[in-house]
Amino acid sequence: MSATPEPTPRQYLTVRGAGSHETEIKKSRFICHLARVADEEEAQAFIAGIRRQYWDARHNCTAFVVGEEQRRERSSDDGEPGGTAGVPMLEVLRRRGVTDTAAVVTRYFGGIKLGAGGLVRAYGGAVSEALDEVGLLERRPVALLAVTADHTRAGRVENDLRAAGYTVSDLGYGAAGVRIEVGVPEPEVGAFHTWLAEATGGTAVAVAAGRTFVEVPV
Repeated sequence: MSATPEPTPRQYLTVRGAGSHETEIKKSRFICHLARVADEEEAQAFIAGIRRQYWDARHNCTAFVVGEEQRRERSSDDGEPGGTAGVPMLEVLRRRGVTDTAAVVTRYFGGIKLGAGGLVRAYGGAVSEALDEVGLLERRPVALLAVTADHTRAGRVENDLRAAGYTVSDLGYGAAGVRIEVGVPEPEVGAFHTWLAEATGGTAVAVAAGRTFVEVPV
């Protein structure tokens, strides 16, 4: 019985990194903290860290989305009226199409009630503004190829790869030569082998070395 092939990963959006953005609405401070997380455990650890840091805030409401295919989503109103904080935060993450992202909105109450509609707009708006401030990137799956060249030609090969627009992800030096790992979009692998043979006069070869992702700002 043959093994079921692994599904080809798909490109997806996530935040560029950790960051925060603060806004004030009717004297209440809303501070949205964002982080890129690999799984639910990392998301929960990030949330716990923010809650420890902002222990004196009235609310630390949360939402996160992780995973490419089997996505996991969670949200918490943390004492705000049900559905007025965590859910609108999560909805912004969904609408913007991001994953592997956790958000915590810290609220310091300013003494003026916002009402249910006002809270929904405030918490959702805090996440949306923070995403704009921190920025997004697209993670694109690529085939990982290992190019081997001798020491005398490796520097030239690396420069040619970069000049041609290929993503060099790693370099390894050994007695037999230099191993250059290159990310190539799956549909372009055949063309890459042809280009490499022509660019190096057949002195460098490439073999499959798995898959990886390249990150492109959007």
